[in-house]
Amino acid sequence: MDMDPSGSGGWRFAQCFGDKGDVEDITEADIISTVEFDSTGNYLATGDKGGRVVLFERNESKKSCEYKFYTEFQSHEPEFDYLKSLEIEEKINKIKWCKRQNTAHLLLTTNDKTIKLWKVFEKSLRVVSETNHYEGPRPLPPPSLRDHLKLPRMMFQENIIAALPRKVYSNAHAYHIHSISVNSDQETFISADDLRVNLWNLGISNQSFNIVDIKPVNMEELTEVITAAEFHPQQCNVFMYSSSKSNIKLADMRDSALCDRHAKCTSSTESCFEEEEDPTTRSFFSEIISSISDVKFSHDGRYILSRDYLSLKIWDINMESKPVKTIPIHDHLRGKLCDLYENDCIFDKFECVWGGDDKHVLTGSYHNFFRIFDVDSPNDVVLQADKSAFKAKKMGGPLPNKNGLKNGRSGGLREAMQSETLDFNKKILHASWHPRENTIAIAATNNLFLYSAA
Repeated sequence: MDMDPSGSGGWRFAQCFGDKGDVEDITEADIISTVEFDSTGNYLATGDKGGRVVLFERNESKKSCEYKFYTEFQSHEPEFDYLKSLEIEEKINKIKWCKRQNTAHLLLTTNDKTIKLWKVFEKSLRVVSETNHYEGPRPLPPPSLRDHLKLPRMMFQENIIAALPRKVYSNAHAYHIHSISVNSDQETFISADDLRVNLWNLGISNQSFNIVDIKPVNMEELTEVITAAEFHPQQCNVFMYSSSKSNIKLADMRDSALCDRHAKCTSSTESCFEEEEDPTTRSFFSEIISSISDVKFSHDGRYILSRDYLSLKIWDINMESKPVKTIPIHDHLRGKLCDLYENDCIFDKFECVWGGDDKHVLTGSYHNFFRIFDVDSPNDVVLQADKSAFKAKKMGGPLPNKNGLKNGRSGGLREAMQSETLDFNKKILHASWHPRENTIAIAATNNLFLYSAA
């Protein structure tokens, strides 16, 4: 099946990093919890539940878009909050790259409570090669004459990749941090937990400004929580945050020091994107499945992509009343919501990403399936980040037409995705798309899969 890679098909498995053992043998600390390309696409970062960050760099010796191991470091350690008698996990919740200013890399990493700014750079190691006491490994007698004294010499040994924490931003969040986003001015960033969004300057770690606070005076009156937050890619004064009440708020920091006035009244510079719920479809699970798990601006800043449990939605930034496109993802699971509630899968937070050209969107599903959708047409590709990918040369295809076929072929993975034998322990929650090419990175439990459209 020949398909244009700039369209919806032609995706091929490219690489897989990580242990390829069975799910039963996986160590909890090895499970990947976030994945992120840098702004050039030449570097890729992953974080795991063990607090480690692993960086990959593009392998220039390969013609295709392939990556090789660059470095690994321990970003966070498990801690204990003695005041609240709570354990603080080392799990990396988010990684965000800062744009390079020199040869060093800067990236933000966060666990539930503490954000760190890491500097990753190449460093040459030098060793003392000549002394008065040793000649190589052989010991020498002490010099008896002044003329026999030798000045120690330093000799180059090797280049290593070093990682140093430049700043530690702590003690600013009472609840678990789930989002960080670097501003387009590359000077500030926001961090968000369930009830607050804070604004930081990258150079100041002991002070932040609270710009959104939805915490009620009486916590018994709490009706919604913040689920995700992101800066506009071009306008440094605009950011958005989503909530568990199925809405997205767009706020302008020039309008007010505290950008949560939408809760009481809507100003001209604050927008609330929300689709009215159909009362005929309301059920016990409605509030859970309508909670937005992720939001992303398109690269041009014109559109917003949001993900809830059952669907993807694309919003025009100039139209708040309804999305311009709704893409069903989990319609086949509507009849299983009771079971999904019992096993807690209904609370899974699936991420969503834009393609580098803003013409495609990607999100994950269960049984390690993930889907790539064409924004301007009904076409999509179903792929599976699984061991079978090592042998498969090409996978997926466009959505079925009215006859239930795709270009004369049966649905294959699409039917498998909707079967009764789905493994809900295998899920694609985290993904990232190369900013300039059709290459995607998929986190599947403890493996990192790379797919390319060639």
